[in-house]
Amino acid sequence: MDYLIWPGAIIVLAGLAGIVWSVLTVGRARRAGLSDAALRERLQHAVLLNIGALLVSALGLMMVVVGVILR
Repeated sequence: MDYLIWPGAIIVLAGLAGIVWSVLTVGRARRAGLSDAALRERLQHAVLLNIGALLVSALGLMMVVVGVILR
């Protein structure tokens, strides 16, 4: 089941990259000195990105686990 392990690992890394990107986005938004409404809008976008990246990462982890179990 190597065809599940390696693509799953790549998907996990893509999800982790999305999580890091959302953290950096929040950090840049907080340092930008925006108004409350603009900051809230950027943070809502970052939260959506973070949840999506977490979902992608969890999916990749499931692929890796299933591939290792079936190996």
